[in-house]
Amino acid sequence: MRAGPRRRATRSGAARRGAMSMKSADSARVSAVCVVHAEIEVPGSRVGRSAIDKRPVPGRVPVRALGLDGDHVCDTKNHGGVHQAVYAYADEDARRWGDELGRELPAGWFGENLRITGLAVSDAVIGARWQIGDTLLEVSAPRVPCATFQKWSGEERWVKRFTLRADTGAYLRVLTEGTVGAGDAVRVVHTPDHGVTVRDLFTGADPDLLAILLAAEPTVSDDVRMQVARHARRHANSQRAAGRGHVGHRESDTDKTGVS
Repeated sequence: MRAGPRRRATRSGAARRGAMSMKSADSARVSAVCVVHAEIEVPGSRVGRSAIDKRPVPGRVPVRALGLDGDHVCDTKNHGGVHQAVYAYADEDARRWGDELGRELPAGWFGENLRITGLAVSDAVIGARWQIGDTLLEVSAPRVPCATFQKWSGEERWVKRFTLRADTGAYLRVLTEGTVGAGDAVRVVHTPDHGVTVRDLFTGADPDLLAILLAAEPTVSDDVRMQVARHARRHANSQRAAGRGHVGHRESDTDKTGVS
């Protein structure tokens, strides 16, 4: 009987975060457009190199179905594709990390294509649509930090710290090709009613909420479906472990009562 109200409360929280994200988008803008500056060597990785080193470029940059002109990925098995065509990160989150790390993290440092100010990117609703110039983008997934990101950062336990904070930024797929440039307004033109955010999907704290996402957004990628399945398995394992602990505790209490 409790599951229903708890689930509704969770959805309401997600919807509130989506509403805040949409409200903040009134003044949202692209502060920088970034593409690959140079590939870096990553010894021990699957392909041995990475295109994570991105830097701002001037002017208007064409956006195609698979990403920005002048940009590319090296590990095409684990990165890129239509559901990860463009990666956006919030200026506010970057500044917060910079304050914590004691150094500036310039546009492109997170491997992002779009550095955006005035929008809670990590709390954007999955399936939300952003109009930037004549380009229409759709929020598709969170960024999952990898070993290459760890090496690039040069920070101890970076992947774990990034994961715990869950300010992941958002991957975007391209619905309408066009061009983007620094200074462009970011308009949230559609927000799905399900209210499930990038952060919700990344943390997987509420598997019921993610089930709602799959039902409401049939076009999500296979990667997202696998991510949801992993969260569901983890949650089920935790519940089973908690159940075993509870049974063991009760048996222990019974033993003590018998001895006395």
